[in-house]
Amino acid sequence: MTKLLPTSTAGSLPKPSWLAQPETLWSPWKLEGQELIDGKQDALRVSLQEQQKAGIDIVSDGEQTRQHFVTTFIEHLDGVDFEQRKTVKIRDRYDASVPSVVGAVSRQKPVFVEDAKFLRQQTDKPIKWALPGPMTMIDTLYDGHYQSREKLAWEFAKILNQEARELEAAGVDIIQFDEPAFNVFFDEVNDWGIAALERAIEGLKCETAVHICYGYGIKANTDWKKTLGSEWRQYEEVFPRLRQSNIDIVSLECQNSRVPMDLIELIRGKKVMIGAIDVATNTIETPEQVADTLRKALQFVDADKLYPSTNCGMAPLSREVARGKLNALSAGADILRRELLA
Repeated sequence: MTKLLPTSTAGSLPKPSWLAQPETLWSPWKLEGQELIDGKQDALRVSLQEQQKAGIDIVSDGEQTRQHFVTTFIEHLDGVDFEQRKTVKIRDRYDASVPSVVGAVSRQKPVFVEDAKFLRQQTDKPIKWALPGPMTMIDTLYDGHYQSREKLAWEFAKILNQEARELEAAGVDIIQFDEPAFNVFFDEVNDWGIAALERAIEGLKCETAVHICYGYGIKANTDWKKTLGSEWRQYEEVFPRLRQSNIDIVSLECQNSRVPMDLIELIRGKKVMIGAIDVATNTIETPEQVADTLRKALQFVDADKLYPSTNCGMAPLSREVARGKLNALSAGADILRRELLA
C-alpha cells in the first residue's frame, strides 16, 4: 500500500435487516436457498459501497456472508458435528454451546473463495479477508477426538493454509487471522500458538495480519474488561515472540482501551493496524479523537507502517452508528495524514 496511513476495518460490519437480525451475533438468516445467496451478495455490495463512500482504503466483505467469524468457517469442515453440542467456557470468559470435534478435521472444498472472487470483481481497491486463527478456532469447540489443543490447532493451521492460498489466488491482498485468544492463553501462544499461525501463512506471498483484540462490544467482554485493572498489559506477553514471527501486520485495540501505547514498541518493525474506533459504544468518535489516538501511536510505530483501523468488528452495532464511525476513522486519518505531509 503506497498511500500514507491507509485505513481499514478490523472485521465485521452490520448486516442489513432484510438479511439477518440487526445488532446480533449468530443471528439466523432471514432468507433461504437462492434468495439467501443473492441476499448475501447484495449485502456485500452495500457493505463495500459504505466503506468506499466513507473513504476506507483497504476494503473487505464486512463478513456479510457469514453468521460468525469462527463458526461459519468451521461448519464447512469435516470432522465437526454441529448437532453434538457441548457447553464450554470460551476464552475463560463465558459459557457457550459449541459443536464437537468427532473425527479427523479436513476441508473438502473452499469456504470463502467464491465470496472473495465476487468481492474482487466489485472493486479495484486493495481487499482484506479475515479468517479465524487456529487457537481461536480450538477455543470455540469441544474436542472429543484429538483431546489436545495443540494437535487440533496444527490440523486447523494446515486447513487454514489451504484456504489462504486459494484466497490469495482469488486476488486477496491481505489475509488476516483473528486471534483474540492470543490475549488470554499466553503460555500456549508462546509455546505453539504463534508457530501454528506461521504454519497457516506458509508459502503466502500476499501480506498477512493477525488481529488481537479484547472482543466484540458484548456484555461478557465488557464485564471482563472491568476486571483487568487500570492498565491492560496482555499484549506484553506475546509481542516479543510475535515480533520475531513472519506475520507482516499486527492489528490492535487502542481506542478507549487501557492498553499502554508504549507496548507497541515491542513490535517495532512490524506494520501495525491501530484500533482508533471503539466498537463497544454507540458514541461516534470525532475525527480529532481518532487523530489523537493515531498521533500517540506514532511515537512507537513509523508512519509508513501505521494503518488506522477499528478495534474489532462492528456487527453488534447499528448501521447508522457503524457508518458514522467509518466516516470518523477516515476523517481522523486524513487530519494526521495532512499534518505529516505538510
